[in-house]
Amino acid sequence: MSLNVLAIGASRNIGYYSCIRFLDAGATVTFLLRSPKAFDNDEVIQKYFKSGKACLVKGDALVEDDVKNAWSEATKFGNVGLLLCTVGGTPSLSLTKGFIIKPANLVTQALMNALVTMPKTEPQPRVITISSIGLTKSSHAAVPVLMKPLYGHFLEVPHKDKLGSERVLFHCAGWEWNAKDDGEPSDEIMGANWKQREGLPAPGSLKSALVIRPALLTDGECEAENPKKKGYRASDEEITGYTVSRKDVAHFIADAVLNKWSQYENKVINIAY
Repeated sequence: MSLNVLAIGASRNIGYYSCIRFLDAGATVTFLLRSPKAFDNDEVIQKYFKSGKACLVKGDALVEDDVKNAWSEATKFGNVGLLLCTVGGTPSLSLTKGFIIKPANLVTQALMNALVTMPKTEPQPRVITISSIGLTKSSHAAVPVLMKPLYGHFLEVPHKDKLGSERVLFHCAGWEWNAKDDGEPSDEIMGANWKQREGLPAPGSLKSALVIRPALLTDGECEAENPKKKGYRASDEEITGYTVSRKDVAHFIADAVLNKWSQYENKVINIAY
């Protein structure tokens, strides 16, 4: 197939599993990685580097010039058809602040760097970013009661970052943001005067995007491919669920992009078992 993917934050977890599915389907994938050694001993992905279907670009998603270079390298395969942004830090635990990541706006700024450096050619790439269930007022209300302390305190800091990434995408796609209930992310997350940042797509100019809000992520197997399991649920309505595996989220991403984009395009989709 001719799909050309730029993957940011795909050295492991959801991004990695999604890209393997794309590569298996015949796509080309350019990875932006801070550490090129991440795949040194990965036999699965090494075969795609050797065949020329995968490309690795050294760089930091928090550095605008590095992301611009990744776009340049990815376009050598042709127009990029999908920007997959699955950036996530390794959190540390603070008893007073819960899980914290450094910098606190990692996800938001990585996505923003990708959007401000995105080529202005047509057709535009589709854009997917990973958020989380429980961020907004309505979403938090659907969280199982036993999970509310986790979402309300321990995940508060990384969730502010995820909310910031959603705010960027909502702005560029021209989707209505419920500021009354969900508020506005702080300048610490967004950066001062972020809406005026040079290169940021104008409101409504981003034509094809998808926000994915998984439940609490696990390292379990892909239940969607297990005939003995019910698999995951995916809906643009709020859903109540405890967990979902990273491999199942990757299954959803690949299926949505390759087979069901018209069904999920320009939506916020919740995923849980």
